[in-house]
Amino acid sequence: MHIASLVVHATPRRLSDVRLAVLAIAGAEIHGASDTGKLVVTLEARSTDDMMARISEIQRLDGVLASALVYQHSDSLAAMNEEIEDGHGS
Repeated sequence: MHIASLVVHATPRRLSDVRLAVLAIAGAEIHGASDTGKLVVTLEARSTDDMMARISEIQRLDGVLASALVYQHSDSLAAMNEEIEDGHGS
């Protein structure tokens, strides 16, 4: 499982269209937006190739000026579902 976060900068007048297009991408969620055209997006994908394809798809959307990868993590699905103790002995 791969998880990534991006900041996507869109033309403000196309922001609504870009939001809809991003949400149509499998594994994409929008967590925040500004009137100036910036979106905070997370993506989930099963492989590196799938993740890169989704990032490229976002970058090619009409109205997208730029996107910046902020964070990326990959791990096995089993490891992602493993419960982690909080370290406080409770």
